[in-house]
Amino acid sequence: MTNPTPAASASAFDKARQGLWASLQKHLETVYAAEKDFRAATTFTTSFPFSAAVLEAEQLADYQQQRLYLRDLFIDETNQLDSLVKAVRTKSYEEDEKKLLLLMILGYIDIAESIFDLLGTHRPSKLDKDEELEETTAKFERVKNFTRLNIKGILGLLPKL
Repeated sequence: MTNPTPAASASAFDKARQGLWASLQKHLETVYAAEKDFRAATTFTTSFPFSAAVLEAEQLADYQQQRLYLRDLFIDETNQLDSLVKAVRTKSYEEDEKKLLLLMILGYIDIAESIFDLLGTHRPSKLDKDEELEETTAKFERVKNFTRLNIKGILGLLPKL
């Protein structure tokens, strides 16, 4: 097997970068739309956590539906991010190219996190325990930290001498 020429490698990387950029934009559109719908379902109050007992049945049903959608989206996005970060690490790109792709992913993670945090802040005062959401939150944090670590690199963790 022959090694790809630098031009062929750059071309493959450029395609990967452009594909990732397009994919992240589509995911952001979905996440922003979910945020908009979730925030619309919480317009009945400005103080959180709120008492679900004071809501009309329709308001509560709409809130629960939008919360469930945002929760499920969070789970799906976390699983996809985990796979994507691992895939970038296993590709045969140069380290700087991998770091660029991971920086793009990290930008998405930071934006998505600010939206998915609504699940913890914009909630009723009494909420049933959700183990899957707790596990996903921990996994999301691990993916984010793993991405940051791979961008910074092990040498970035060592003190400067």
